[in-house]
Amino acid sequence: MLSLKQVKQSLESAGQSHVLQFWPELCEGERHAFLRELSQLDLKGLEDHCEGAARAAASPSASLDQHIEPVPPESIGSMRKSDKESLAVWENEGLLQISENGVGVLLLAGGQGTRLGVQYPKGMYNVGLPSSKTLYQIQAERIHKIQELADRKYDSKCTVPWYIMTSEFTLAPTEKFFKENNYFGLEPSNIVMFEQRMIPAVTFDGKVILQGKGKIAMAPDGNGGLYQALVDHGVLEDMKKRGVEYLHVYCVDNILVKMADPVFIGFCVSKGADCGAKVVEKAYPAEPVGVVCRVRGVSQVVEYSEIQPETAELRGPEGELVYSAGNICNHFFTRAFLQDVAETYKGQLKQHVAFKKVPFVDTCGNQVKPTEPNGIKMEKFVFDVFPFSRNFVAFEVVREDEFSPLKNADGAATDSPTTARNALLAQHCRWATAAKATLLDERGNTVASTASVSAGDNPPAQCEISPLVSYFGEGLEQLLKGRTLPTPLILDEKQAKELQAQYHVSD
Repeated sequence: MLSLKQVKQSLESAGQSHVLQFWPELCEGERHAFLRELSQLDLKGLEDHCEGAARAAASPSASLDQHIEPVPPESIGSMRKSDKESLAVWENEGLLQISENGVGVLLLAGGQGTRLGVQYPKGMYNVGLPSSKTLYQIQAERIHKIQELADRKYDSKCTVPWYIMTSEFTLAPTEKFFKENNYFGLEPSNIVMFEQRMIPAVTFDGKVILQGKGKIAMAPDGNGGLYQALVDHGVLEDMKKRGVEYLHVYCVDNILVKMADPVFIGFCVSKGADCGAKVVEKAYPAEPVGVVCRVRGVSQVVEYSEIQPETAELRGPEGELVYSAGNICNHFFTRAFLQDVAETYKGQLKQHVAFKKVPFVDTCGNQVKPTEPNGIKMEKFVFDVFPFSRNFVAFEVVREDEFSPLKNADGAATDSPTTARNALLAQHCRWATAAKATLLDERGNTVASTASVSAGDNPPAQCEISPLVSYFGEGLEQLLKGRTLPTPLILDEKQAKELQAQYHVSD
């Protein structure tokens, strides 16, 4: 820990001496805690951070319209447009890499569920499924199943390690939750949790904000803080030791995420890509999602605010949006590429400005809760490494099958617990129908299969299929074909065994 004198000098040279203005009022314990916090700050980089924040806040984001072009067709794969043979080849390649312990998954889980109205990590949220499973449990069970599918196909005994990047807010509750749930049946040594850095929030004129008399207002450095955190916690070394060559990175809040998706992994490996992004077709031109495209010939994500409406509305010869590749925070990286980023590029990542309402203490030491944004939080985004890729690819997936994020509390029109729950239940109804089962609703009427789900919709039926039974709809026909099943239905491993046994009896 640094001495008070060293901290004082560093703060003064960074133009931040106000940070210690309440030092005389702090008791011994508070002084020790504050000094420890200040010692952990990158005091050398503090001046650059504060000046950069003030500069970025003052300069509006430039329009990129004249410099952008779509990702070229040869760099795009598609679940909808690719033929069955190609999809099978990619899936087999992905399963082969998984069977050889070459694939890991990395979860970005630094965010709390504040917008959902809860103070715990989003992964612990239960959207109200019949089984009451949380997002963490669903994801853990998908890892179980993909290991099982790879083992069955290639007669292996493989492991898909699960790396989980948390923040200061989410690490302890996430560790506790996993422990209380026996790591959802996964081997604890194959779950590696690590923490991203926290950085100070600053005022519009570049001064560090004090949250309390002896506490700086800190915020996680965005999901692009991943690359620094990989270095800080030796995660790349852990991957190398395990033989992990490919990493699937995803965001915690997508209830439909396919963990270590073998089709996506196989496509990227087959193309020799070092970096890849799953995309969904934008629902409408002004949908507030980033677009995967090229800027001055370099692959990147352009935020919706950086494109003029007339560019967003451009359409191709068949009426399709020209800039339709919506980013869903679902990425593929080779370990070699991540090593490159860590060694060469992480200092070049773009800084994004977020204007926030940051509680603070005023010069008299009074606690203030602002009603208007008063501070800047600088963030890096995980996709900001795309421009450093030597061979970038995009893979288009079907939104109804793979993307339903949880961001807002119930009552919101989109991205709520209701829309996430309904998206999963509707998908499972489609799987059951595709397996030639007939589902009955609670009145005994036959349920029609449907794809689209909005906040106001009820799912076609309460049909939930455990990931331990089926990863993505496979293997259900042998259980469900020709059956008429009443709902609500929870098809878990126990129920699946009973159905299997009934088939053997009838044979």
